[in-house]
Formats: sequence, C-alpha cells, structure tokens
Amino acid sequence: MPALDTGTLSPDRCLDTNTELCRLPDPDIQVIRDGPAQAAQALILAHGAGQGSDSPFLQWFSVELARARLPGGLSIWRFDFPYMAMAKTTNRKRPPDRATILEAAWGQAISEVRRQSPRLKRLFIGGKSMGGRIASMIADHSGVDGLVCLGYPFHPPGQPEKLRTTHLATLNTPALICQGERDPFGSRPESSGWQLADVI
Repeated sequence: MPALDTGTLSPDRCLDTNTELCRLPDPDIQVIRDGPAQAAQALILAHGAGQGSDSPFLQWFSVELARARLPGGLSIWRFDFPYMAMAKTTNRKRPPDRATILEAAWGQAISEVRRQSPRLKRLFIGGKSMGGRIASMIADHSGVDGLVCLGYPFHPPGQPEKLRTTHLATLNTPALICQGERDPFGSRPESSGWQLADVI
C-alpha cells in the first residue's frame, strides 16, 4: 500500500487542525473535513452502521491523524450516509440504506473531495466497520490509491460461517485492515483461514 508518510508524530511536528463542514450535491449528504483544504493527500472515512461521522471514535481518529505534519499535507474527510443524515434530522434511528445507495453515496463523496482538492496527488478511502466494507466494494473501480478499514465486519457476530470476504479475495487496491484480537465480527486470528488478496 502506498505509505502515508506520517513522519514522527511528536508535538513539535503537529499542527492545529481546521474542521469544516462541506455540502455535497445530494442535500442529504454532508462532508466534514479535518486538516488543510489544499492537501496533497486525503483520506475519506465512512461511519459504521450504528453511529455517524460525528461518533467519538471517528472524530478522535480524524482530528489526531490530521494533526500529522506530512509533506504536502493530509486532509481527513468524513461523511454520513443518507439514512444516517435522515436519522439525525428526524431524531429517529433508521436502518442502513441498501448497498447500492451506500455505494452511490461513496461515489459522491469521492467526486466532491476530488473537486475540492485541486492539489490532490493521492486519495485513500476507508471507514469504520460497515463504512470500510462498502469502501472495499468500490475501491477497485474508484481509482483510489489505497484502502483503510478500521474494524472490518467479516461475518455477523456468532456466525463465522457467513463470511463477507468473497470480493476481498480478488481485491486489487492496496489495503490496510486494522482488526481487534477479540472482534466479534471476525478476529485477527480467524483471518489466517480466509482467502484474502495479497494486497491486504
């Protein structure tokens, strides 16, 4: 996977990060940017099924990573899928959208980040759980440089026989999957028995 050159993440190599709310053509989707607007590298993150782009974990991860002083700069972008945006508007929980809608939202987010980043040289996508899974499903035909999944839902909890790894066996996009040792959706030790592409 093309490396994100993070240098040394010490206090004297960090900078204050600016968080900005941006709008997509679809009014139900918004993008939040952490880090410089004119960065050469960008990472877009999508949320998991139950919490949106403003979840404590994604906020922390995005802000801290955006503080890294990289050559050319790094911006982190977060967005809500349509169902999550609607849930926030109505203050009522909603189930995730169909995969086709989630994939379309990803496509819009990628297009908008590229439009707003004229100096962009490398683009990475990924996300937490479901967000990372959908990113992995569109990565190969999205022209991105890499994939970052933070806790991948390899199978439903307690149902290891129902693997969601078919497309991962033929993935061509360089990928980093960060998985917990006791993740109920598939632990790292379990992965030794799965057929995964060499780029992971």
